[in-house]
Amino acid sequence: MSHHTLQVSDEDSGARLDVYITRILGEIVPSRMFVKRLIDAGQVHVAGKPVKAQHKVKGGEQIDIEIDPQDYPDERIKPEAIPLDIIYDDDDVIAVNKPSGMTVHPASGNFGGTLVNALVHHFGTLSDVNGARRPGIVHRLDRETSGIILVARNNMAHARLARQFEKHTIEKKYIALVEGEVQFDEGVVEACIGRHAKYHDMRKIVPPGEGKTAVTYYTVIRRSRSMTTVALFPETGRTHQLRLHMHHIGHSIMGDENYGNRGNFSRLALHAQAIFFTHPRTGKALEVSVPLPPEFLPFV
Repeated sequence: MSHHTLQVSDEDSGARLDVYITRILGEIVPSRMFVKRLIDAGQVHVAGKPVKAQHKVKGGEQIDIEIDPQDYPDERIKPEAIPLDIIYDDDDVIAVNKPSGMTVHPASGNFGGTLVNALVHHFGTLSDVNGARRPGIVHRLDRETSGIILVARNNMAHARLARQFEKHTIEKKYIALVEGEVQFDEGVVEACIGRHAKYHDMRKIVPPGEGKTAVTYYTVIRRSRSMTTVALFPETGRTHQLRLHMHHIGHSIMGDENYGNRGNFSRLALHAQAIFFTHPRTGKALEVSVPLPPEFLPFV
């Protein structure tokens, strides 16, 4: 039996108990329905008392959760013969050009058709540092974001790549099509990012000290009357960072259903074009890049 204790922040006050736990323990619990079963079974206590799933949490409340390993569903990944665009591959690292619309790893309500299902089919054993549902996954891209993602084939490679991400020594270049004409040829966006109080799958810009520091550099590639093509270089890797930062300066990424206008482009116009990293075994500096998707080409 594993025990987890959560302290509700003022920012999360008013959220449903099952929604709150699913959001905070998203790397541990497989789904909101799983959390609801724990609550109904009396394995969740708020201020020492069992409550209902619809209980609205309050700032300062302590939540205690007991999870028996036998409660978890079978998390073995089903291999699926999904084609992959493999850009680089050796005994330690794989680089894949992920298409827009593909989820990186299984999560609640989506256990098939993911990049991980395809990776297990093509490569078999991958690193297991992040558990059975995310073999090999060192970092992620949003489902609608296309481009390069690195995968670790063993735990040594995973640990050393993860350390590079933590120290911000891995450099990433994205290409985005954004709304309107960006005024300056280059610039930097520094804005803290925190959780959205109402929507668990969204984030928001918050005052300094209330969220995580996030920094994005940008360079204009081409302007038109209604759209600007930019290269984005994130110094940090927060959830939805590029989408939020461009929205924050008044130039939402085209096709962004959360922070912009979904209807103004056929997809989220964000592509991870290149990544620069140190090989985890050899120490050699590597750059991996991929072409732009066809739908981007008229705008570069």
